[in-house]
Amino acid sequence: MDNEGTYICDSCGEEIVIPLDPVEGRSQQYVEDCPVCCNPSVIHVDWVDDEPRVWAEAEQDH
Repeated sequence: MDNEGTYICDSCGEEIVIPLDPVEGRSQQYVEDCPVCCNPSVIHVDWVDDEPRVWAEAEQDH
């Protein structure tokens, strides 16, 4: 299993690398501030066949 994932920040367009923890569940959702522009994003992580699928959306759109 991968222990890192990436997403593109909706606000600034930067690719952000985040640590992944499959112990937290096969479907995860949490809010995290972008380390580049500081805008909050809702981070989604789904584990499918031990492969993570990571994406983000702006918190205000959620």
